[in-house]
Amino acid sequence: MAIRYIGIDVHAKSCTIAVLSATGKRLREWQVETARETLLEAVKSVAGERCICFEEGTLSEWLYEMLEPVATEIDVIQPPKRRGVKSDSVDARAAAEAMRVQSKEVKRVYKAPRKFTALRKAVRTHWQLQRDVVRVKNRINTCYRARGLSGLDSGIYDAERREDWLKKLAPVQRRQVEHFSLELDALQPVLEQAEAWLAEESKKVSVVELLATAPGIGMIRASQIAAVVLSPHRFRTRSQFWMYCGLGVVTRASSEWVKAGNAWQREEVQQTRGLNKQRHPLLKNAFKGAAQTVRRMTGHPLELAYQRALAGGVEPDMATLTLARRIAAAVLAMWKNNKEYDATKQQPRT
Repeated sequence: MAIRYIGIDVHAKSCTIAVLSATGKRLREWQVETARETLLEAVKSVAGERCICFEEGTLSEWLYEMLEPVATEIDVIQPPKRRGVKSDSVDARAAAEAMRVQSKEVKRVYKAPRKFTALRKAVRTHWQLQRDVVRVKNRINTCYRARGLSGLDSGIYDAERREDWLKKLAPVQRRQVEHFSLELDALQPVLEQAEAWLAEESKKVSVVELLATAPGIGMIRASQIAAVVLSPHRFRTRSQFWMYCGLGVVTRASSEWVKAGNAWQREEVQQTRGLNKQRHPLLKNAFKGAAQTVRRMTGHPLELAYQRALAGGVEPDMATLTLARRIAAAVLAMWKNNKEYDATKQQPRT
């Protein structure tokens, strides 16, 4: 049976579909409405083994769930930035070509839409509401600082204590802060309900309880890790996991080799360029937050390792990064081996 590579450029109202043969020949291209029945009918009209590819976006999960039963293989990609002409037709053909040649420049997005569905939605809802609360608190804080007020405390957010702080503002600024405070008062109960939903869903996923045994993780961070990663076997090594979490150190080197006599030797010219930019922000926040928590766990093997690093002249930021990487590596190993955290394995070697 002939293989057909189908690229779909998806938009809210329309989809452009391009079909390529195994040799890259353009066989067909047309536009359809972004609707379930229409899309299914269009894909089914392509005879042969259907290898479908489309870009990651708002509709990608829905599209994956819908087309999975009628496809031999599906790829969801993050295409590299291209110069030159851009159109729906070009994007659809580029997606089909990326599927056909399996280019390493195109990053593929892992999709398992039916796994931990409720937990993933609960995690996302909690995270977004939490960010909304932080955003409103930052607005309130900024209003006070803009009027030259210092020594601010949590009383500026507390409904029972904010009145004394509001009296320090001029009438116009006071009214502004009152509106932001009303928004905060409405958001906080909703966030509490979202956290209760997250706790309810986390109990249904056994791996959350396992990951929560890691230092600094807890139920919320364990739920976030499980909902984002879905499967630890996606990552062959801990270095791959660090890069996905945004904990990978980026290095650059040029003109590394110099001649010494009759032999060539490598010079130490490699320089770091910070952490990798392409990462999942929720995982990075989870592991960096876990590292901050462990720093306060006096006597824990990882906290002692952090103190030894500081004593050895390591900068606090780098020592915290090392701590986050060790926690991430431990979580990955725990999940793969289905074993709870063992603090004795973090003891220094003698």
